[in-house]
Amino acid sequence: MRRSRNQQQNVQEPESEKDIKVSKNYQENVDFLKRELGVGASFDVIFKEILVGGKKIAIFGLNGMVDGEVLSQIMAVLELASRENMVPNTLEKVFQGRIATNQVTKVSTMDKVIFFVLSGPIALVVEGAEEVIIVDIRSYPGRNPEEPDIERVTRGSRDGFVETLVFNVALIRRRLRDPKLRMEIMQAGSRSKTDICLAYIDDVANPDLVDVIKKEIQAIKIDGLPMAEKSVEEFILGKKYWNPFPKVRYTERPDVAAIHLLEGHVLVMVDTSPSVMITPSTLFHHVQHAEEYRQNPAVGVYIRWVRFLAIFLSVFLVPFWFVLASDPGYLPGWMKFIGLSKATKVPLGWQLVTGEIGIDIVRMAAIHTPTPLATALGIIAAFMIGDVAIKAGLFAPEVIMYLAFAAVGTFATPSYELSVANRLARIFLVLAVWFFNIWGFIAGTVLILLLLGFTRSFGVPYLWPLIPFNWKALRSILVRSPVPIHNIRPSILKPQDPTRQPEGRN
Repeated sequence: MRRSRNQQQNVQEPESEKDIKVSKNYQENVDFLKRELGVGASFDVIFKEILVGGKKIAIFGLNGMVDGEVLSQIMAVLELASRENMVPNTLEKVFQGRIATNQVTKVSTMDKVIFFVLSGPIALVVEGAEEVIIVDIRSYPGRNPEEPDIERVTRGSRDGFVETLVFNVALIRRRLRDPKLRMEIMQAGSRSKTDICLAYIDDVANPDLVDVIKKEIQAIKIDGLPMAEKSVEEFILGKKYWNPFPKVRYTERPDVAAIHLLEGHVLVMVDTSPSVMITPSTLFHHVQHAEEYRQNPAVGVYIRWVRFLAIFLSVFLVPFWFVLASDPGYLPGWMKFIGLSKATKVPLGWQLVTGEIGIDIVRMAAIHTPTPLATALGIIAAFMIGDVAIKAGLFAPEVIMYLAFAAVGTFATPSYELSVANRLARIFLVLAVWFFNIWGFIAGTVLILLLLGFTRSFGVPYLWPLIPFNWKALRSILVRSPVPIHNIRPSILKPQDPTRQPEGRN
């Protein structure tokens, strides 16, 4: 999919570290740009020199990022200017008159010329001119918007974010035709110059939150951001690397992004990534799904409660069963069936830990397995490994069953990042029970709750509205209510627009 001419991205000019002025000496400018851009050394750098109206013009660009059709139009314009006896100060007027749909600007420093060329536009160096003309005719390669694999819904829109930033901005603009919607673009990475877009509604979002995120992005000091949004997240969140619980929510759905903008959140979009960061976020942001709002409210409530139960069981079912199975004395007579039916050759703790690791190995293998072979992988995992391991006495059938329950609960978690964090929490509790029995389960649970209680996302408590307690906001999370007649904005975000009272506002 190629970018149309009326979708050109307005790139903010960076602050150059070296303000090298464009010289009146044409050859000096051309030699400098050829050297810095690697003309001749890099096969994709376009350099063409033509003579128009007695003046030399050098064209610089990048193959693969320039629309060839529009470039042909520009060459036709230059040919027309040659017949009109063009002079340098009339060239820009010719462009604006003949190619009105493209962005035409002038820059006076070489650093900005290089930045724009590497971003996709072409640069025209005119003999005798002290400014270089930039014509934005970019055409980024990209895929069509498709429904995200991990956020599918039974009913609803089927478009999703892609790797091209300008397309993602357009998908949000299509849903929010609000003049107060702001899309501020910045760059990070001294070599990559990665585009990062900050999206928020000017009269809704907390300006202090916007300023904090903006300053954190501006403070990024690194050569490049090859991992895109994940690298940005680690920079803007500070030194909180070892807390596994996600402090921002990712989404690839434009409708989900739009509703969070209306609530007062700030979005961070990074070019080359289809994932958009929603900031700030709490634990309860990660356990809701768009499917709940695409169904009848009663059905949505049922789906939400089932999902909450699945997430809860994915963390606590296996370690709690481990407590009961380790000491049958905890079980009354009518519940003896919960324990092990027969002894195994391998200690129960080893079985559970090995089983958790085995599930992750199968999951990783499924990611790297070609689609035609995925069925064969499932057969191998289910029968040749699981069934044989049970018959050989290496695993108890109950272990396989409870691990399967936990795995299904993990897959039912809407947020992939939270599902991975819950998996680590489950393994931690299993180890705690293995070493300290029921007291390990209690202590481990308390430690996890304390970790969640002290976690914050851009100053927002991670367990809000449970801690600090806010019943109105908590009720809206527990029960998927019908579409309200007024705007619902979480009070913890400190949104603006006081004429519209958000639910749970203090």
